[in-house]
Amino acid sequence: MSFQLVIAEKPSVARSIAAVIGATEKQNGYWQGGGYLVSWCIGHLVSFAEAGQYDEKYCKWKYEDLPILPQPWQFIVPDEKKQQFEIVRSLLNRPDVDSVTAATDAGREGELIFRFVYQMAGCTKPVKRLWISSMEDAAIREGFANLRPDSDYDALYQSALCRAKADWLVGINATRLFSVLYHKTLTVGRVQTPTLKMLVDRDAKILRFQKEKYYTVGIQSGSLKAGSGRIASMDEADTLRQACAGASAICSSVKREKKTEQPPKLYDLTTLQREANRLFGFTAKQTLDYAQQLYEKKLLTYPRTDSQYLTEDMGQTVQHLVSDLLGLLPFAQGLDLTPKVDRVLNSKKVSDHHAIIPTAEFVKQGFAGLAESECKLLNLVCSKLLCAIAAPHEYETVTAVFSCAGNEFTAKGKTVLVPGWKEIDQRFRSTLKADGEEETETLNTLPELTEGQSYSVVSDISEHFTSPPKAYTEDTLLSAMERAGAEDMPENAERKGLGTPATRAAILEKLVQMGFVQRKGKQLVPTKDGINLAVVLPESLTSPALTAEWENRLTEIAKGNADPDEFMAEIETQVRQLVRAYSCISADKQNLFQSERVIIGKCPRCGENVYEGKKNFYCGNRGCQFVMWKNDRFFEQRKKAFTPKIAAALLKNGKAKVKGLYSEKTGKTYDATVLLADTGGKYVNYRVERKE
Repeated sequence: MSFQLVIAEKPSVARSIAAVIGATEKQNGYWQGGGYLVSWCIGHLVSFAEAGQYDEKYCKWKYEDLPILPQPWQFIVPDEKKQQFEIVRSLLNRPDVDSVTAATDAGREGELIFRFVYQMAGCTKPVKRLWISSMEDAAIREGFANLRPDSDYDALYQSALCRAKADWLVGINATRLFSVLYHKTLTVGRVQTPTLKMLVDRDAKILRFQKEKYYTVGIQSGSLKAGSGRIASMDEADTLRQACAGASAICSSVKREKKTEQPPKLYDLTTLQREANRLFGFTAKQTLDYAQQLYEKKLLTYPRTDSQYLTEDMGQTVQHLVSDLLGLLPFAQGLDLTPKVDRVLNSKKVSDHHAIIPTAEFVKQGFAGLAESECKLLNLVCSKLLCAIAAPHEYETVTAVFSCAGNEFTAKGKTVLVPGWKEIDQRFRSTLKADGEEETETLNTLPELTEGQSYSVVSDISEHFTSPPKAYTEDTLLSAMERAGAEDMPENAERKGLGTPATRAAILEKLVQMGFVQRKGKQLVPTKDGINLAVVLPESLTSPALTAEWENRLTEIAKGNADPDEFMAEIETQVRQLVRAYSCISADKQNLFQSERVIIGKCPRCGENVYEGKKNFYCGNRGCQFVMWKNDRFFEQRKKAFTPKIAAALLKNGKAKVKGLYSEKTGKTYDATVLLADTGGKYVNYRVERKE
């Protein structure tokens, strides 16, 4: 008997596929049955080798060894993944396996994960590709009925390979180069560095901002209020206010305009991350994690998509889905909705995956057993689907201009004619607890007005200030990453911006984790190191436009319209030029990233400052040998951390009161005064003076 081997990206996905195609017998590292073997990777089973594997000298970071340009590229299987790799390799090479199905996630990264394993295992058997947008049973069955030759995805693999190699080359070389120059580990990345630069630029604009005061004069007659334009000085505003007090205002024009606001599009990943950040305060990574969990539970379609449309063959499915959701969602009860499904269908605008929508499986299961965060996200996706197929929102605006004391005053009003999709949106938002700072729209209805009509008015002055640019939140930063470099792109380019929907969340997390960016509430703010790094790096590494151009080239490679070798040659040239251009930097710049040393006290031997190091408290005078080690046996035996507070007291008074010292004799703790007994030699001694 021969088998078809199916390789998924994760164990949970393998389990779902195995259940549908009848591979129900659990083996060690795979499922078997129905003529199938179903195994899995654990993310990237095979990775690029570390630099040190090419040559031992690369284990140390030295300027002379740069640039590192692997030829040929080498691969490794990380230790913690060897066991699963061996299982997959032996299955790929089993004589009774005659064909292979790549069932890793249907996208650029998933293609890379599968191909690396297939090549590393030395397999040459024919491969078919499973390409699905939902983990529902019906979608899996349909996917298996329409498997495609994996060679159809060769260009996608080339694009993934170029992306991975470019990230490795720029990351390894630029990180080592600037870390060696500045004596501190400075992680540089193809996408993370331009993202950091955007944050630093915004921060500089906020710091440079000078707020300016201005005034407006308002006139009022009953419920009617109108305002002047900006007035720079208080005196000028007061003169106008006095001139208007008790005067008449004439309505000089009334302009009415009917406007239509079209329904929103469905969610792609970035838009979902942005709105979940704005409404719930979720980080981009949290949103992706929750969406991925829901996808694996079959309740949501594939999240890593950059499309906001569905394919034209999904019309019927959406009709059913919408009518079921109207019964299931509390905020949709009693809605009068005529779904216009055609509006969300456009196959031309769907490349790898369609927009994110709830599944038929979700309609069956509902919200039972889901975490609060998952419920919030599902509700958000459901409300977006209902909004997208609802009627447009129609309203009328009224702008009335009045003249009074030789000046113009304006009043604006708005009346809703057809609530349309906004009714669903408002119903949904009213169910939210006060998570977000969503500003609800206030409608200002003006009284009936006719031109030439006269009003007697009262007047007042209000004081205002110009406001600075706002710091980025994840919502606004994701939007900026998506648009980065757009103005420099040709009109017909597929604007990919910085990174892809699938990678942006991880990039933001990495910047925070490395200490270049910090979260302050919802805001993302660069740290001192982050600002310095963005300032010292060359434009080729920090320019969002250049990186967006790369992303666009990678998209063209994936479509088969650009040459991967040409792309890689350019990246190598850029890396060589970078290393050549930065051979040395001035001495004062070398200390840019040194952390400011914390002074603990004065040295008892030479009177210089004593500083806190990672492992000790040391004298700043190189010729003086004085040092107190944090892991000194005196404190370790007594199970007491040697804190800066204790060290400061010892230096100042020669003794320190210490609580909770442990006695090995009695097994109990006690409080005592510890004396500093400096012998003048290599080590410093301590002794307990007396128990308190």
